[in-house]
Amino acid sequence: MALTPEQKNQIISKYKLHDKDSGSAEVQIALLTERIRMLTEHFQVHKKDHSSRRGLLKLVGRRRKLLDYLKHKKLETYRDLLRQLNLRK
Repeated sequence: MALTPEQKNQIISKYKLHDKDSGSAEVQIALLTERIRMLTEHFQVHKKDHSSRRGLLKLVGRRRKLLDYLKHKKLETYRDLLRQLNLRK
């Protein structure tokens, strides 16, 4: 269910701001988005997995907070990230 280290490194290398970046808002949003997509696929098969659904809602809330932060700090980066991740807004 979790991201493999290879998937995680690939996402980090795509969205990092500099060489040693692994925790910027952009990277965190991209990692959360991938985990949310994986859980969404999981729920199409396991419709009654309510405990994992709660975890999904927490991930969505965390991503929403990071997106709000990014929107207030760097509006253009926010818009680019939404386009790259195919998120609505």
